[in-house]
Amino acid sequence: MSAEAMVRGRAAERLRTVRWYQRPRWKRLGAMIALAVLAVMVTGVQGTQRDLFYALEENLTSPLLLVWLALTVGVWAVREFLSPQVKAVSDGYRSVVEEPRGRLRRAWREEKWLRWGALGALVAAAVFLPSGLERYWQTVLVDQIAIYVLVAIGLNVVIGWAGMLDLGFIAFFAIGAYSAAYWTGALPVQPPMELNNFAVIPVAIVTCLLAGVLLGAPTLRLRGDYLAIVTLGFHEIVYLTAKNLDDVTGGTGGVKVERFSLDLGFWSYEWGVIDPMPYYYLLLVFIAVVVFFFWRLEHSKVGRAWTAIREDEVAAASTGVNTVRFKLMAFAIGASTSGVAGVAYASKVGYINSENFVILLSVLVLAYVIFGGMGSIAGVLFGAAFLVWLPEALRDFVDPKDRYMYLGVLLVIMMIYRPQGVIPSRRRARELKLSESGESDADAMTEPAGGRLS
Repeated sequence: MSAEAMVRGRAAERLRTVRWYQRPRWKRLGAMIALAVLAVMVTGVQGTQRDLFYALEENLTSPLLLVWLALTVGVWAVREFLSPQVKAVSDGYRSVVEEPRGRLRRAWREEKWLRWGALGALVAAAVFLPSGLERYWQTVLVDQIAIYVLVAIGLNVVIGWAGMLDLGFIAFFAIGAYSAAYWTGALPVQPPMELNNFAVIPVAIVTCLLAGVLLGAPTLRLRGDYLAIVTLGFHEIVYLTAKNLDDVTGGTGGVKVERFSLDLGFWSYEWGVIDPMPYYYLLLVFIAVVVFFFWRLEHSKVGRAWTAIREDEVAAASTGVNTVRFKLMAFAIGASTSGVAGVAYASKVGYINSENFVILLSVLVLAYVIFGGMGSIAGVLFGAAFLVWLPEALRDFVDPKDRYMYLGVLLVIMMIYRPQGVIPSRRRARELKLSESGESDADAMTEPAGGRLS
């Protein structure tokens, strides 16, 4: 072997050598240290305009940095060095509890009284517990949690069941709200006849159904990022239209909307401003009706067709599923639910403007669905309720501008350790398990139109 060949061989060997700082374990340590520095800058003191480096100096020399380093490096050490022991302990725990858990699952499937008893307890808690809350939390429960639970249930149809990524879902929420404003005579343009807020609900459902079809029809060939961009554009069209057409929508100045009222001749009732609980019970009825119909829909032919489209649209079409029809149905049905939420929101708050429907809300509702568990009605209910409650629970401890950072950290942790969501659907959990073993793709939304490219 010539000297030149030996030199080239040694050079190639040096290139193949993995140095200690290039190993994944130490790369993760560097990422954790960077996370600690970022966390202390966000949670520490704020900067000033007179001294741009004030926050940097204060935070990097404060004991808070040591606290964050201890937390992040501690998590890294547990994951890197104690994972086998933790896994052994968890396996032993699983072997102990697996048999009782299996008996409970069999009893849940076979004993109707157990299911009905759990459902009755849940309904009783939903009806009676909120009346003991403070007035502030009752308002949060009505104005935010109940409203966004309705919106998240509708988005779950599009994303969780049909597998279509929608980043502009709040546009349908806005259409429902402005439908309530228009048909109750609140907008500058007057309707042919004024309707009661309850009568507006079916009109808003039909309006949002048509809007969902108008959005879905041109986008049926799009999937993944392309569909997300189109739906994002649809939201911006609706938002900017509501913002700029002052003579039609009231623009940023907004309009006042009539509240719910009911007059049966022999009995009348008007939902007031001070007490939020009557609105809560009304929204609870709306949620119960929507959940019942969607639960039936999930286990119907339509629900199975959506699942087939989500898992593999090409395979679904080859087996006779009319993908065009069912995708349009997903857009339309999901949009109609958001329209109901829009009517309820406008009627409860009594005032809307274009800034109530910014793109951030679409992203947040998407996060609610993913966090709770895509495709799972129970998961979506929990995800929306918990993530709407969390920023409000942090209001006394965290600067309002930083609240969504904690929400983002929580979502990142969820995506790492439990990507199927808190309460996943059985199908979704099975897809992720098969994906981890390399047997299937866990996310049909990322596949291009026409199937996966070779």
